[in-house]
Amino acid sequence: MNPPTESRQLHNWSKRLEQAELYIYVATAFVLLFAAVGLLLFGLYEMALRLADGDYLRGLLHLLDRALLVLMLAEIIYTVSRVARKLRLEVEPFLIVGVIAAIRRMLIITAESATHVDITDPAFLAALAELGLLALVILVFAVAMRLLRMDGDDAH
Repeated sequence: MNPPTESRQLHNWSKRLEQAELYIYVATAFVLLFAAVGLLLFGLYEMALRLADGDYLRGLLHLLDRALLVLMLAEIIYTVSRVARKLRLEVEPFLIVGVIAAIRRMLIITAESATHVDITDPAFLAALAELGLLALVILVFAVAMRLLRMDGDDAH
């Protein structure tokens, strides 16, 4: 085999691998999309069941939890589609997913702790510590996003 033929074959294999990677990204995005729609519909169904039982707070809290999880999946779908288009992984969408996940957990902890506030209860103190840690995580992610954007502005 002569070098130009080898180079052409290598280029063809490289193109096939890029196409396979693209198909994997698209298939993954559709799986995530179906999961997000299913979670949202199932969350609505579960909320309706809890509301019918008269458990309004738990029903709404559960729906909120599912809606935020769906937002996380939507952000991951967006990230996967951008990676498929640009063939380059970006960090910021993952940071956004982290912020949504932390906020989701904060809302759940706050809603669950609202009914039993006792500063001497170790479970309540653990919830406060977790809220503080989550707030710190959100702050770190926000600073990281800001630094990424500043770095991106310098690149242009």
